[in-house]
Amino acid sequence: MGTVVSGVIAFAAAVIGAVIAGKYAKHGAEVGGYRAVEAALAQVHGQAAVEHWQWVRSQRHQSIAALIAAYAALDEVFARITPEVLNGQGFDGSTGREVRERALELQAKTSQLALWGPSEVNMLAYALMGKSVEAMSALLHIGSASSSGPSPDWSRFSRVRAEMVEAYASFLQRAGEIVRDPRQPVS
Repeated sequence: MGTVVSGVIAFAAAVIGAVIAGKYAKHGAEVGGYRAVEAALAQVHGQAAVEHWQWVRSQRHQSIAALIAAYAALDEVFARITPEVLNGQGFDGSTGREVRERALELQAKTSQLALWGPSEVNMLAYALMGKSVEAMSALLHIGSASSSGPSPDWSRFSRVRAEMVEAYASFLQRAGEIVRDPRQPVS
């Protein structure tokens, strides 16, 4: 009889132990599962943040390159047209349209860069655009008046053109620093 009672007690202890162990195993599995899900979410979030930063950085670089190309196109038109206008040739409607189109393209690229930042480069780009538009207006005014030789209009154009080149140099320096800095924050 003692053996049967011992067996029943042992069996009951085993069943109770299994129930308790199962309960703790279930709890441990749930906690472990939650931790695994949290770790996976943190990893996915971290990877998404890195990919987003790389994408913004790529967009920023492309926008800077596009703005530089637009400035170069406008500058090339100025370099080509200025001697003709200085010699009193003026320019026809298609030349004036070309100058305006290049200035509008520079404005569009400046606005595109404003999407990607940082704000310091945006301010420099807008300053460059403002000086470029001012130079375009001065040249168009001179071309429409067909005046040749030194005049107040020419001195204004020369001054604004020099300011445009200075604004470009400032923009180019800061943009270069941003492109070379892999830790540049995304704004």
